[in-house]
Amino acid sequence: MSPVAQQFLNFLQKEVDPNTVWGSLDTLPPTHTTWDDIINVAVQLRINKQWDPIVLVCEWILYRSSFQPDVICYNLLIDAYGQKSQYKKVESTYLELLEARCVPTEDTYALLILAYCTANLLEKAEAIFAEMRRHGLPPSVVVYNAYIDGLMKGRNTQRAVEIFQRMKRDRCQPSTDTYTMLINLYGKANRSYMALKVFHEMRSQKCKPDICTYTALVNAFARDGLCEKAEEVFEELQEAGHEPDVYAYNALMEAYSRAGFPYGAAEIFSLMQHMGCEPDRASYNIMVDAYGRAGLHEDALAVFEELKRQGMTPTMKSHMLLLSAYSKIGNIAKCEEIVNQMHKSGLKPDTFVLNSMLNMYGRVGHFEKMEEVLNAMEKGPYVADISTYNILINIYGRAGFCERMEDLFRSLPAKNLKPDVVTWTSRLGAYSRKKLYTRCIEIFEEMIDAGCYPDGGTAKVLLSACSSDDQIEQVTNVIRTMHKDTRTVLPV
Repeated sequence: MSPVAQQFLNFLQKEVDPNTVWGSLDTLPPTHTTWDDIINVAVQLRINKQWDPIVLVCEWILYRSSFQPDVICYNLLIDAYGQKSQYKKVESTYLELLEARCVPTEDTYALLILAYCTANLLEKAEAIFAEMRRHGLPPSVVVYNAYIDGLMKGRNTQRAVEIFQRMKRDRCQPSTDTYTMLINLYGKANRSYMALKVFHEMRSQKCKPDICTYTALVNAFARDGLCEKAEEVFEELQEAGHEPDVYAYNALMEAYSRAGFPYGAAEIFSLMQHMGCEPDRASYNIMVDAYGRAGLHEDALAVFEELKRQGMTPTMKSHMLLLSAYSKIGNIAKCEEIVNQMHKSGLKPDTFVLNSMLNMYGRVGHFEKMEEVLNAMEKGPYVADISTYNILINIYGRAGFCERMEDLFRSLPAKNLKPDVVTWTSRLGAYSRKKLYTRCIEIFEEMIDAGCYPDGGTAKVLLSACSSDDQIEQVTNVIRTMHKDTRTVLPV
């Protein structure tokens, strides 16, 4: 990047006023050198994921400058609009590209598909394939990868797997990035065995894993708490000639944390430092979580303080993990102190934080405090979600306050909240503990009529309501029938 381009990049990273930016661009001479500098700056902004400045620069090229925009300029603008979830502007920019007689590239189509998937407009994404064929371009690995990536970002994981299968049927060879995305998909779904299956398929197809692939597989095993498997993959990563980076070390630390071995995670943390790899904020957060999960709240606090001593600013997640550590032991004063500290740091507690406080107050029997938090959520900027009410229904049910529990349950439709399997199971649990078998069966039937299907927890609660062999047999028969008729995860 030339000195002029670097200077302009620095200016764009500070200035946000469109008129000031455009006024500055107007002073540049309309030369080939200026064009190269502007495009190089826009590309660097894309690498930095700074979408607003890209929009300013590309819109200036399109609507104000004397330059003739090329497909790279249009692609940059389509990408920026897509990242900002402005799919209407994505469409209008694509039409302008065609009107300007620019030829769309496979990157153009990939960016269109990504934007539509992110906006959950799957029919429009599918239409792009037909559009490509009209232009004589069979969908390539770049386009398929964008489709899978967009579906994953839009949480359409099942559809992403279907597109992966279609990709192979179309004889389009998946790339390293394709397989890495699928490993990530299964890892996030806590299906590490499927992630491993994809990894084996990748190797059988002579597709070489990179460090991101290995890290994704370590993460998959980490989420399932399978630290030995994670360790094996970490060693494979090194044997393949890759130097572990902070992401790989963090993934392995996470494995030990989730498996309940905080000191194992601490050893990896020390090894990372010894190998000259600097821990990042995520590394410290993992250690706070590792100690918190194990009930070692003082160690969790020590790591939190060390994060600050290293010049890093604790994020919302850092505070939430520390809050969780103290919530586990019912230390109300410390939890309230952490929430106050968040306010002082300019962090606004979100629904997850307030749900944690609700849960803690409820577990120690401070129902008035719990109701105060609920009132604050209902009146203030915080959104009470179904998890909020699941916590309340569970706590009041366990405490035997069935009337208050039922009031909360009946209030859900007015709040546009639909009871999920946790809501129904928590409600069932209140009556199950009292061995009110008939009432439990009534609620179970309500649950099925409402279209909510039970899980293994529901089955256990129903069985615990039984006080005779006949009742146990009746519940078992119902569970077996439902297991055959529906796709539930009921134990048989």
